[in-house]
Amino acid sequence: MAEASINPPEAQQAGKKSFWFVVLGVIVLAAGLIAAANLFLATVISVLFVGAMMFAGGILEIVHSFGVKSWGRFILWFLTGVLYAIAGLLTFYNPLLASAILTLLIAASLVAAGVVRIFAGFTQRQSSGWGWMVAAGILTLIVGVVIFLRWPVNSLWILGIFLAVDLMFQGLSYITYGLGLRGRTI
Repeated sequence: MAEASINPPEAQQAGKKSFWFVVLGVIVLAAGLIAAANLFLATVISVLFVGAMMFAGGILEIVHSFGVKSWGRFILWFLTGVLYAIAGLLTFYNPLLASAILTLLIAASLVAAGVVRIFAGFTQRQSSGWGWMVAAGILTLIVGVVIFLRWPVNSLWILGIFLAVDLMFQGLSYITYGLGLRGRTI
C-alpha cells in the first residue's frame, strides 16, 4: 500500500492553517469561559445581538418593499419590515423582557423537539439504534420542561449559558481540528 507523499509547500501551508485554527480556538474558548463567568452579561449580549439582527432585517425588508411591483405586496413587505425593526428596537429598550420571551420560546422549542424525537424514535423500532433517538428526545424534553418550570427567573442566565457552552465547544473543536491538521499527511 502506497503512502501519501508530503509535498513540502503543502505541508508548510497545512502547518500555517493548523496554527491559525488553534489560535482561533483558544480565542473562542476564552470568550466562552468569559461568558460562563458572567452568564447575565452573556444573556444581555445575546439579546442585544438578536435585537440588532432583527432591526437590520427589518430595515432591509423596508428597503426591499420599495422594489415590489404591486401595492398589496408593497404594504405587506413594508409592514413586516416595520414590525421586525420595532421588535428589534424593543429588545434594546427592554432586554430583560426580550430575554424572558426568548427563553420561553427556547423552552417551547425544546419540548416540541423532544416530543417529535421520541415519536420518531418509536416509529423506527425496527431499526437498530432507535432507543438512542428516544433517549435523546427524552433528554431534550426534560431540558425544555426544566426551563419552563424555572421561567421567568432562569431567563436571566439561560441564553448566556447556551452562548457560553456553544463558544466553548466551538473553541475546542477549532483547537482539535488545528492540532489534527498538524499531524496530517498531505
